[in-house]
Amino acid sequence: MFQIIIAFLPILLFLLCMKLIDSFKLVTLRQTAVALLAGTIAAFLAMFLNAELLALTGMSGAAFSRFAAPVTEEILKILFIVFLIRTKKVGFMVDAAILGFAVGAGFAIIENMYYMRVLSDTDLLTWFVRGFGTAVMHGGTTSIAAMISKDVSDRKSWPVFFTFLPGLAVAILIHAAFNMFLLPPVNTTLLILCTLPPVVYLVFKKSERNTRSWLGTGLDSDMEMLRMLMAGNISGTRIGSYLKALQERFPGEIVGDMICYLRIYLELSIKAKGLLIMKENGFALPHDPELKSQFNELSFLVKSIGRTGLLAIQPLLKLSNTDLWQLYLLQNEPGK
Repeated sequence: MFQIIIAFLPILLFLLCMKLIDSFKLVTLRQTAVALLAGTIAAFLAMFLNAELLALTGMSGAAFSRFAAPVTEEILKILFIVFLIRTKKVGFMVDAAILGFAVGAGFAIIENMYYMRVLSDTDLLTWFVRGFGTAVMHGGTTSIAAMISKDVSDRKSWPVFFTFLPGLAVAILIHAAFNMFLLPPVNTTLLILCTLPPVVYLVFKKSERNTRSWLGTGLDSDMEMLRMLMAGNISGTRIGSYLKALQERFPGEIVGDMICYLRIYLELSIKAKGLLIMKENGFALPHDPELKSQFNELSFLVKSIGRTGLLAIQPLLKLSNTDLWQLYLLQNEPGK
C-alpha cells in the first residue's frame, strides 16, 4: 500500500495543485482527463517502440536509457501538445503547463505500473525516487516543453517543426540528464522537488499578468471598434477607409458580409473576455442562448467571404493565437 501511494500520489497531487493555483481555471476536468489518457497512450507506444529500437540497435539497457529513451519518450509525449496548440485549444502558457504536466502524469502512471509489476524485490526508497523523482520529471519535462512551445507559437510564425523543436530539445536534455544519474538518485529527486515548484509558480504568475494585460487592452479595442461599427458612420474612420479600399477588390455584397463578420466576431470576443473576467472573480456566466446562432452565422459568413476575403480583413482584427482561442473558449463552456 505504501508503495502504491508513493508511486502514484505525488504526481497526481502536483497536477491538482497546478489546477488549484490557476486563477482563471480555463483547463476543464475533461481536458485534463483527455491529456492524462494521451499520456497513457504515449507510454504504451514508448514501451513498444523502445523495445523494438533496443533490439534493432543492440545498445545496452543503460546506454539506451541515457541516450535513446529520452528522445523517443519526449517526442511521443509532446505530440498531443502539438495537436492542442496547432488547433488553438490552448489559450495561455499556464494552460499549456497544466495540460503538458497531465500528459507526463499519464505517462508516469503507466510506467510505474509496469515497473511495479516487473520489480518484485524493491524497497520504499526505490518508489520514493520513482514517485517523487521519475514521475514528477516526466510531468515536468512535458510541462516545460509545452510552455516553451506555446510561447514560441505566440511570438513566431515558424514552420511546425521549428516551433516545437526548442521545447522538445529542452525536455530531452533534462530527461537525459536525469537518466545519467549525475547525482545520487535521492539527491536528484530532492533537486527536482526544490526547483520545479518555484519555476511553475513563476510561470503561472507571468501568465496571469499577460492574461490581464491582454484582457485590458483587447477589451477596450474590441468595444471601441464595435461602437464604431454599430454607429453606422464609419466612413471617416480607419475601418471605413480600409473597407473602401476593399470595395475595389471585392463585390459590394462580399464587403457587406465582411462588416457583418467583424460585428459578430467582436461581439463574441467581448463575451469571451467578459467570461474570463467573471471566472477570475469566482462567477460563472449563465448560458447565452444567442451563442449558437452567432456561431452559425459566423460559419456562414466565413464560407461566403472565402479564404481571400478573410485574409483581407485580418489587419482590422490583428488576430493572434490567443484571439482565435477565445472562440474555442466560448464554444466549450470552460469550467464544466
